[in-house]
Amino acid sequence: MERIIETQNLRFSYVSAEGVSPVVLDGVNLEITAGSFVAVLGHNGSGKSTLAKHMNAILLPTGGRVYVDGTDTAEEERLLDIRRTVGMVFQNPDNQIVASVVEEDVAFAPENLGIPPEEIRRRVDDALKAVGMYEYREHAPHLLSGGQKQRVAIAGVLAMAPRCIVLDEPTAMLDPVGRREVLETIKTLNRTSGVTVVLITHHMDEAAQADRLVVMSRGRVVADGPPKRVFTNVEALKSVGLTVPETVELCWELRQEGLDLPLDALSDEECAQALFRLLTEEGDAR
Repeated sequence: MERIIETQNLRFSYVSAEGVSPVVLDGVNLEITAGSFVAVLGHNGSGKSTLAKHMNAILLPTGGRVYVDGTDTAEEERLLDIRRTVGMVFQNPDNQIVASVVEEDVAFAPENLGIPPEEIRRRVDDALKAVGMYEYREHAPHLLSGGQKQRVAIAGVLAMAPRCIVLDEPTAMLDPVGRREVLETIKTLNRTSGVTVVLITHHMDEAAQADRLVVMSRGRVVADGPPKRVFTNVEALKSVGLTVPETVELCWELRQEGLDLPLDALSDEECAQALFRLLTEEGDAR
């Protein structure tokens, strides 16, 4: 399958005022295929946000290589192409909203790319419809809820027509309603438009909804695979300071008490069905 992002032995260190260079990324090898939905999970300081910033050349490696659609991010003359291919959405939408009207904000990046006005109009309308914010196109962004602002920020990236969107903890500052709105928007973009999504998160329930889960700790990838498989390694995740979805935690704790429950029941429905089957079997055995 086509790779849209690839890291090869990626290393990165920030240089402090004292000249100390702690390693933040330590030999990360990762391939992300076009059209996939990948969640990158890790505790604070794991390197996940630093990895995200390498995916559209906000940061450049101090060792190793990062390729975006086959282009080395170290090629300075290709920076615009790289950022057209991979768009970034950050934690605080207020840091990305620059205009006083929603549709003007979404049009900002395409205008700076020199796109013709008629094409900008089409892109803005399509982007706002894609995130469910078209009816708010003439509203003032500062009057919107947190979740709505984040969807406007996503629309602003979409208007650049990227093939991949990297979202760096986009729901961290949102309430549960806003988180749900943004996550549903992300999933819809991936499934209906084929946009590659890389979601940086520390929320287990968000990570569980991706097709693939990459777990980071101390600058390294410590687990990589479908969420159902990764989350079954409860002890391994706990050893690097992470929890698991509440459904998996419940099944794991009951397994410690000798009950035969699966650890890949991620959703509430799957967990409820597993518990129902267990109770039914025990009832029949009596």
